[in-house]
This record gives sequence, structure tokens and C-alpha cells, in this order.
Amino acid sequence: MGLLEDKARARLFYKYLSKVYDRINPFVWNEAMRDEALEWLDVQAGDRVLDVGCGTGFGTEGLLQYTDDVHGLDQSVHQMEKAFEKFGKRDRVHFYRGDAERLPFADDSFDAVWSSGSIEYWPEPVEGLREIRRVAKPGATVLVVGPDYPNSKLMRKVADAIMLFYDAEGADRMFEAAGYEEFEHHIQQAKPGSPKAITTVATVPEE
Repeated sequence: MGLLEDKARARLFYKYLSKVYDRINPFVWNEAMRDEALEWLDVQAGDRVLDVGCGTGFGTEGLLQYTDDVHGLDQSVHQMEKAFEKFGKRDRVHFYRGDAERLPFADDSFDAVWSSGSIEYWPEPVEGLREIRRVAKPGATVLVVGPDYPNSKLMRKVADAIMLFYDAEGADRMFEAAGYEEFEHHIQQAKPGSPKAITTVATVPEE
């Protein structure tokens, strides 16, 4: 388990990163990548959508282009304060402080679930994916963005010491263990040489 796959350390990390997050984020996860992923999620007007690990609201902002019923959850109050500045606490988005591995929602609550840049901090990612499946309606689309493994063995060791990185095979194992049967992976990159994201689009099994 990496250094930041610990909830207390991750909260402390984001206490300081939140101050510069929106300036740093575009180097690894920019609007073009987000907008491409949003097309895969295929949100329809009126859909009730959950953003797990919403952070400062970068993904949330994209979701609001498609539906007015957006719900954002994060464990970092410092990240969420930045989101409040953009959207208000109760104006455009319903915000919740909570844990991705214990989502505070009833079964079958959402038409779609989005999570970008969050899974790498979950101590139990399979449990988080199960929770997302539980709160999403049967047949709903789930989209999860995480960091793709670096190519070199040395950088993989460094990555593993920090947080969760995974490739398509790792994603297969996690999603299968969480009960998903249909999913596909896409590799996204801001520019050549920059870190790569692995974006998984999954369908919640019909009951």
C-alpha cells in the first residue's frame, strides 16, 4: 500500500495541495481529457449523477454541462471548500463529506457515477467500486479515472510507494472483483511525456 493510500495522510496531503490544485491539475488532467471522458459517460439531461472524490470540482463542473442534478462527495474539507467557492454549498451542487468506501446513499440512487483522480487514494479500491455499483442503478454507466502505470520498472516502484497505480490488467482484476461484467479502458494523456490516465467505463449489471 502506498504512502497516500491512507485516509488520514491523504487528508493532510490535500490540506496543502488544495491551495494550488487547480493550477497543477491541468498538466495531468485537463479540460480536453475531461470532456472526452464525459462523452463516454453519456449523461442525459435530468440524470442524477454522483461525483465520487469531487475535490475542487473540476469534474463536477463538466458534469453540470449535462445535468443540473449533480452530487459531489469528498473526504477532504479543504478540497471541498474550493468547490464551495465555485458552486456554493447548496446552490448548484449537493455536496457531502464522506468516504468512497462507505457511500452515504441508498441502493440504486444514481443514473451515472463519475470518479476522477480519487481511486488512487482508496485503501480498498475494490470496496469503493462495489459501493459505486451499489448506489448506481442497474444498467447505469460508471466512469473511473486513475493513474496509469509508468513504463519503467524504476518509476513503477516509486509510484507504488506513493499511491495506487494500475494498468489495464489491474483494472480488469479490480472491476471483476467488484462485480462488474462489462467495462472498457481508455488511456488518456495531456501531452506526450506527461503522466497517463487510465479511464474505465463500466456498466452496472442488471439485477
